[in-house]
Amino acid sequence: MAVFIDSFPGRTIRKDGKEYLYFGGTGYLGLQLDTEFQNVFIKNLKKYGTNYGASRKSNIQLSIFEEVEEHLSETVGCEACITLSSGFLAGQLIAKSFSSDEYQVFYAPNTHSALYHSEAKPFETFAELNFELRKQLTSESKKVPAVFLDTIDFSGQNYPEFEELRSLPLDNSIVVADDSHGLGIVGHNGGGAYSKLKNLRTKELIVCGSLGKGFGVQAGAVFGSQQRIETLKKTDFYGGASPASPAGLATLMNSKEIYRQKRGILSSNIGLFVGNLPNIEKFDFVAEHPTFSFSNEPLVKHLERKKIIVTNFRYPSEASSLKSRIVLSASHKKEDIQYLTQYLNTLSEN
Repeated sequence: MAVFIDSFPGRTIRKDGKEYLYFGGTGYLGLQLDTEFQNVFIKNLKKYGTNYGASRKSNIQLSIFEEVEEHLSETVGCEACITLSSGFLAGQLIAKSFSSDEYQVFYAPNTHSALYHSEAKPFETFAELNFELRKQLTSESKKVPAVFLDTIDFSGQNYPEFEELRSLPLDNSIVVADDSHGLGIVGHNGGGAYSKLKNLRTKELIVCGSLGKGFGVQAGAVFGSQQRIETLKKTDFYGGASPASPAGLATLMNSKEIYRQKRGILSSNIGLFVGNLPNIEKFDFVAEHPTFSFSNEPLVKHLERKKIIVTNFRYPSEASSLKSRIVLSASHKKEDIQYLTQYLNTLSEN
């Protein structure tokens, strides 16, 4: 059942007049309610305004867009980058550009809907994907294969080692990865998964994702080669869409030290949670990442009785499987995590 609230959920939320600890959402660094981060955003809001709806192809250009894109390229470790108003739009830009007869698209297990351009469904297993991909490569088809996947799909089978992906014939395949849950959180300086994927020596690598989950601003981005990014810039899809808020992008570029500090706090919180749970293997999780998935509906209800609310809903549609996750953030206090782990340990003993 949905819980309706009147302000952004921080480390706690109020339900029926009572306060609950909140271990859900995707505000991993706890930036949205952080006073220092808000002050940087407010300063930029006064400079750039609340919205900038002009096309990126307009004859009047704001320099902040290219400045931030250069900064993001350096952070991620790619040749070039473009920003858009959301991670979903970034994924759709790529999906649309690969919908031509030039490409054959293969969706890895658990691929996010942002990368879909049709009703195609992801493969159930990487073994099935591997078989069909090799079959296509040995056929007479001239189509270039493109493998779409999520870097962090909450199953633990992709980032950081990408063992299943490594089994594919990547030298002949383009890899398109949605790194929404990695950008700003994992990798060197929050650069995400790009550098690890680059080491796999794919035919071509394109990474996209939301900048909201890790960097705390409403925007999306695409990362890749200079040639690919220039091609995407020429599309009607890109030119016709309003850009990301320049105030948000400027805040991203101005908050390097805040991000560094928050990642340090988040890392400590992850270490505390994992270290205090002898039964950590009951959760699906990824090294460095603050999400811990599970399939146990009674546990969700037990936690709520102890004034703890976690992520628990069907996504992306009502027909989808139930998503249950404990999500840590940099806004959580040490005692919050100790309370949670103490209760989880008590449950496991019964």
